[in-house]
Amino acid sequence: MSHCHDEHHDHHGHDHGEHDHSDDITPALQFSLYQHIDFDGVVTMNEAEDGSGKAVLKKTWAERMAPEPEVASDADEQLLINIPFTGQIKLHSILLRTSPSESAPKTLKVIINRDDIDFSAAEELPGTQTFDLVQTSDIQEHPVKRAKFNMVRRLSLFFPDNFSDGDEDVTRISYIGFKGEWMPVGRAPTNILYEAAANPADHKLKGTGVNQVGGGIGGRGPGM
Repeated sequence: MSHCHDEHHDHHGHDHGEHDHSDDITPALQFSLYQHIDFDGVVTMNEAEDGSGKAVLKKTWAERMAPEPEVASDADEQLLINIPFTGQIKLHSILLRTSPSESAPKTLKVIINRDDIDFSAAEELPGTQTFDLVQTSDIQEHPVKRAKFNMVRRLSLFFPDNFSDGDEDVTRISYIGFKGEWMPVGRAPTNILYEAAANPADHKLKGTGVNQVGGGIGGRGPGM
């Protein structure tokens, strides 16, 4: 359940000493890449529940604090999510929500513009940038080195471990979002200023632990 349930009462919040959530929402939506994720092409490897990786990506910014849906790893603690975009993007940052528990991912390796990333490739390649994550239920925003992410068409997010040091086989993530600029072919970068509700309706092919969706992730409005 979103902690921003009172965001429609911003104009009254100052009289009661409440936090004005418009400060949280407006900057996030200005650079949200939500609308430009190619949900049909999202593939999650080693997810315990078919379509859960895609469902997490379909969460809008307003839904970021909701505990469900979440993606949990299956055979071991590793997760790999391949995410194509509908055009070329300039990535600014990656946003995550995990938990304070040992199931929170500890490391994120990001690889760009490869359509052949499986676990072997993810482990062997150096990656475009690697992040040390933290155990928290707050939203983590990890700015990227923008010079390396100026011409992105696809992101591979590899979570190789969690905070259990091998004692916990399940890694859990409840929100993934992106900030940046989208560049349709032949045009200047653009960003998003509105948001639509997510419409979780997807399924995945599971055989090698890979999930391939066949339907659009609904709600193609930008909502992180």
